[in-house]
Amino acid sequence: MDLGVIGRKGTEIVKKYRYPILVLLIGIVLMTLPQKRKTEPPVPPASAPSTVQTDITRDLTEILVQIKGVGKVKVMLTIAKGESNIYQSDENISTAEGGSSTIHKDTVIITDADRNQHPLITHVESPEYQGAIIVCQGADQPEVKLAIVEAVSKITGLGADRISVLKMK
Repeated sequence: MDLGVIGRKGTEIVKKYRYPILVLLIGIVLMTLPQKRKTEPPVPPASAPSTVQTDITRDLTEILVQIKGVGKVKVMLTIAKGESNIYQSDENISTAEGGSSTIHKDTVIITDADRNQHPLITHVESPEYQGAIIVCQGADQPEVKLAIVEAVSKITGLGADRISVLKMK
């Protein structure tokens, strides 16, 4: 074949398919352009014990100060097991010919409006507390001490043997 024939056929093809070729070239150019990506701040885990412990300690301190005769209060809680998330999962049971069955568990993933994927949380388990120390001005009065122990017990689920109420300097 002659180069002139190939050139004419090439120009005929380009004239015939000029719009699809133009769209293809524009698509290639757009795909090669750098994309701006949104940088999102990292999401702190929902089970961060320090945050949960700080919130409970602050709330408990605010409540205990309201009890008559308590005065100034300092609260310290220790956590045995932190807050944990329980995720939704799908179970697939497949049975083989021999009668044996296998269970496959898959965590359900959801996609938000920004196309970020997250596991689906069914519920959040509360933290388990190990003990509590409360230091306050009115700890020398038995009725104040009893009121503090009852309040802390109701909030944390701890027994009276795991709650110490001490007199502040």
